[in-house]
Amino acid sequence: MALSMRLSRGGSKKRPYYRIVIADARSPRDGKFIEKIGTYNPLLAKDSPERIKLDGDRAKHWLSVGAQPTDRVARFLDAAGLKERAARNNPKKAEPGEKAKERVEERAEKAKAAEEAAAAAAAAPAEEAPAAEATEEQAEG
Repeated sequence: MALSMRLSRGGSKKRPYYRIVIADARSPRDGKFIEKIGTYNPLLAKDSPERIKLDGDRAKHWLSVGAQPTDRVARFLDAAGLKERAARNNPKKAEPGEKAKERVEERAEKAKAAEEAAAAAAAAPAEEAPAAEATEEQAEG
């Protein structure tokens, strides 16, 4: 039997409250569990001691028996000093997706075309200035 240390959700809609439980990995999230070893209330302040309550002795026992903690529970165990959790490194996390990169390229092309058009427009009136003055003189006279 594969044991899992995981969160079981309780509480009402938009008011979550979790139990930290030991359960068979095949059982449903909020279903049957073997033992409750703590609680987690995400609505409380992060520095509050009531936010995470964990029975360290029972957690050690279940880890020694082979229970595998989920990512969130592994964070709690690491904070309690019961199990070392390796920090993850995902350098591509902040990188934009393919569509976003395409949009940036399109904007750059449009900006470049607008600059070229502005440069061409700035160069053209200098050449056409005498013609424009001539048409103004004809209009006045």
